[in-house]
Formats: sequence, structure tokens, C-alpha cells
Amino acid sequence: MTDRSVFPDPVYRDTVLAPLFEGVKANFASHMDAVDRAHLVMLAETGILPRDDAAQIAGALHAIGTEMDPTKLTYTGEHEDWFFLVEAELRARLGELGGALHTARSRNDIDHTVFKMALRDRVSAFEGLIHDLADTMLAKARAERDTLIVAYTHGQPAQPSTYGHYLSAALEVLLRDTNRVAEAADLLELSPMGAAAITTSGFPIDRARVAELLGFERPLLNSYGCIASVDYVTALYSAMKLVFVHLGRVVQDMAFWSAFEVGQLRLPNALVQVSSIMPQKRNPVPIEHMRHLASVAAGRCDTIVDAMRNTPFTDMNDSEGEVQQAGYAAFDSGGRMLALMAAVLDGARIDPAKVRRNADAACVTITELADTLVRQEGLTFRAAHEIAATTARDVIARGVPLGEGFEAFATAFTKHAGRPPKLDAEAFADTVSPETFVKRRDRPGGPAPAALDEAYETYAADLATLRTRTATRTGRHAAAAQARATAFDVLRG
Repeated sequence: MTDRSVFPDPVYRDTVLAPLFEGVKANFASHMDAVDRAHLVMLAETGILPRDDAAQIAGALHAIGTEMDPTKLTYTGEHEDWFFLVEAELRARLGELGGALHTARSRNDIDHTVFKMALRDRVSAFEGLIHDLADTMLAKARAERDTLIVAYTHGQPAQPSTYGHYLSAALEVLLRDTNRVAEAADLLELSPMGAAAITTSGFPIDRARVAELLGFERPLLNSYGCIASVDYVTALYSAMKLVFVHLGRVVQDMAFWSAFEVGQLRLPNALVQVSSIMPQKRNPVPIEHMRHLASVAAGRCDTIVDAMRNTPFTDMNDSEGEVQQAGYAAFDSGGRMLALMAAVLDGARIDPAKVRRNADAACVTITELADTLVRQEGLTFRAAHEIAATTARDVIARGVPLGEGFEAFATAFTKHAGRPPKLDAEAFADTVSPETFVKRRDRPGGPAPAALDEAYETYAADLATLRTRTATRTGRHAAAAQARATAFDVLRG
């Protein structure tokens, strides 16, 4: 029979404490050490701890950091968690003085600070992958500015556009999503240290100094909120989820476009797999991997956000430990998806013959014929639409391109308008060409070259701003690490 009078209960140890300890070894140990050092420097600078005492603690912390390899440790249950293990090591080396480091702080504010620091590292790398994908998307859009495609609505051929125009639309969404991730990342730049358990401390702590030494922009103000508010978690994973929800729609288009029956997108040989039994097949399998990686990443983000649902507004394990560790998997699957998508976009190309075939078969330029009749023939749009529809029905029935439909057009026009059209056969063919269709859509946001060139400059500027935003944060983190090391070494003597 299990003796449950002694902590920890073996089942609790094996199902909760040991896995948490392993997670700390992999993700938090270095950040906890940084918190210890920054807090100790502050205690010495404010006079809360005598400088000689602080120097002894600094020496012991340095020795522990040098001598203890977290990766080689196994959870034994002797100490509840990593925090108590380090404190036990301090006390073993310094006696009662080893417990002085915990003056004016709690595991509550330590935990949330360490979680934010761990997320900061991952978010910086994640943003870098998004920026790289956006760079690839912008470069491809520029290169494919004039490459015609058939744009689809409701799964049916709709109008001609260009690949550069399509990618620009996807890029705009990605940039907005990236901005949402950056906004969430900014929440990670507010330090919880100094909140202690709930209400700060009766000691004259300097919260701003600890925040500075740990690379935070400033302290998070309300001490209760420091240990209770988890919007830095929910905001981040919500923003990350949207990246994959929205990119997943582009991936779905890529799957549709690369299907044999559509065929306007073609992947290079390096990104296709041949069937094990059907040698004629070119399977664009990376598209499927992008799709499921995006879905897995979005689902993992949902898991973390849903774990916060209906939890009390206080410090709680629902937002800590295992939940935080589970969330890191979203960075893994999401990061793989972003890298793969950049490679696929870079290598994929449009098949102009398939585009022309589909455009001809579906009369995708018919809207411009109706528009031209309004502008040049003085018809109402509804009348022009009816003439265009009659023309489209004729060429589709005969299986010929719209450019060969002048006679049907002239007959329908004369019947409706009571006069022959001003458009002759040559002007008609030019009007219904995909090139003319695109050229005339030159308003802001359209696919015409000038409109796209102007848009590309906007995207490049927005992306540069986002890169600078990330670099500012990572630069502050790096500068703080150096300042913290210097201050700690001075204290250690």
C-alpha cells in the first residue's frame, strides 16, 4: 500500500512533477538563472541585501551554473521543482544565507517572467521565418508581376489576373498577421518581476531595474495582473493561429491549381514525388504537408487558448508548466510549415499554356467586353451584360476562344441596339484578350503593372518596419544579457 503521508506521492511525482522538471531542464533553466542574477543585483543595488552577502550569493550562483549540468539531472522527488533544487544548492554552500536570494519575490512572479522569456526567444525565431516567407512572397510577386493566371471564385474560372496580383493579396494578409504577432510579442516585453505572490513587497524593490536587466521594456504595472492575466499567452497563440488559418487557404489554392484538370501551377521536380505504382504521376506532396502542418499548428494554438477558458483570474497552473511546454509544439510544426512554404513558392511556376487553355474555355475576359460596350458604345451595363452573355454562350457551345466570337457578338449587338457595333473584329479581339483585361485594371490594388509596382513598394516598407520591430526587441534582450553579466560579475568581485 502506498504511503501518502510523505510528499511527493509517487503517482503525483511521475505524472506531474517529473515531467515538469524535464520541461524546465529543456526550456527554463537558463532563464531562471538570469532571473536569479538580475534579482540579486537589484537586491544589492537597493541595499535590501548587504553587498557582502550578495557577493557570496553571486559566487555560489556562478559555481552552481558552472558545475551543474541540467541535462544530466533526473527528478528524484527530493526537491519539489527546479526552483527548490537551486535554493537547496545555495543553502548547502552558504547555509542560511542561501535563502536570502528569495527576498521580495515569489515563484508566482518568477514563473510568469520565465515563461515570457522562453516565449520571447521562440517568437523572435518565429517572426524571422514569417519575414523570410514574406520576402520570398514579395520577390516572387515582383518576378511574376505580368504572369497571367485564371482567378477563381466559387471554384469556377472567373477573371484573368496575374500571379503577382494573387501573391500580393496573400502577402497583404500575411503582413497583417505578422503585425498581429508583433503586437502579441510586445506583451511579452512587460516584466512581472516584483509582483511577488500577488501584491508586490514591503521591501524597497526596484522593479524597473530588474526589468531592464532581463531585457524587458518596462514592468507590467498591476501586480495582481502580473500573476493572473494570461493575455500574453492567449494573444500570442491566437495571433499565431491566424497565420496558419490564412496561409492554409493559399495552400488549398495551390493544391487546386496544381491538379491535372486545372494545371496552372507546376512544382519543380525537386518538390514532387512519383507514385510507387503509377510512374506517370507527379504528386505535389509538399503541398499536402504544408496543409497538414498548418492545421496541426493552428490546432496546437487552439489547445493553449482553450486551456485558459473558464479558469479563475488568479495565479494558476492552467497557464503554466505543462501548458506552456505544450505550446512550444506549435512553434515547431508552424516553423516547419513556414520554411516549406517559402521553398515551394520559390520553386513553383505558372504554366502559361494551361492558363491560356482555361481562360479560353471559360470566357474569363467577358466582363471587359461588357465594360467596353458601356464606355465606347454608350449602352447601360445591363444591356451590355446581356450582349456579352449571348456571345459567351455561342463560343462556349462551339468550343472556340472568345476572341473568335466577333460574328456572334455583332449579331447580338445589332439585335439589341438596332445598329451595328463600332467595334470591329480587330478591336473586339483586343478587347477580350487577357492582356488588355489586366492592363485596364490599373486602379489602386488592381493587377495592372503600375498599380502592382506601387503596391510592392508599400509591402517592402511595411516588411522593413516589422523587421525593425523584431530587431529592436532582440537587440534589447542581447544588450540586457551583457549588462546583466557585467553587473553580476562586478557584484561577484
